[in-house]
Amino acid sequence: MALLEVKNLTKNFGGLTAVGDVTMELNEGELVGLIGPNGAGKTTLFNLLTGVYEPSEGTVTLDGTVLNGKAPYKIASLGLSRTFQNIRLFKDMTVLENVLIGLANKQPSHLFASLLRLPKFYSSEEELKAKALDLLAIFDLDGEAETLAKNLAYGQQRRLEIVRALATDPKILFLDEPAAGMNPQETAELTALIRQIKDQFGITIILIEHDMNLVMEVTERIYVLEYGRLIAHGTPDEIKNNKRVIEAYLGGEA
Repeated sequence: MALLEVKNLTKNFGGLTAVGDVTMELNEGELVGLIGPNGAGKTTLFNLLTGVYEPSEGTVTLDGTVLNGKAPYKIASLGLSRTFQNIRLFKDMTVLENVLIGLANKQPSHLFASLLRLPKFYSSEEELKAKALDLLAIFDLDGEAETLAKNLAYGQQRRLEIVRALATDPKILFLDEPAAGMNPQETAELTALIRQIKDQFGITIILIEHDMNLVMEVTERIYVLEYGRLIAHGTPDEIKNNKRVIEAYLGGEA
């Protein structure tokens, strides 16, 4: 059984079908791309999979659990984590605090210990801080731990958002246009970072991205959306040579 199964997923907004009859699956440890022209429904699909929108039809199943009707925070606790097209950090909090928020998603709450400031509370806080610093060190952000998120360079903010998502210990990481706004050097660093995440953490990754060089370089399979419907699915080589994809998205004539 696939780790994530999407069957006949549809989302209607009034008379508009933003996502129509999408069926796809993600297997454990895969790195999969999702591409398509602007307005193809890619982010809407991500929003359906992560609980931001409720499907009009169809089902989403994660590791045997149906996600339909579950709140985004519940879906996150079950193992789906994401980043966004527009960076959504807590910009007036430090780098460390941003990661601690991600870690808190998996931390059992000790209400009594917290209220009474028992030793268990302090040991728990120190453990979380140590975990957060370890994660930041992996991605070369530990030196910025006390820096406010808003004062990081753009590429570092993107990296921090990914680190915060990883802090939730996800089964699947959704990356929504992580290279948006990056210069060539930052994009090259991001490409290496995505590979590192896959190799080091062994999690499944699905990537929305317009930078085709990045997509073709890192993904194993690619789904292609047009007007909310899947028009192709295959390996990067198969997608590059798919006549319909070339006409719809990649440009030129087949």
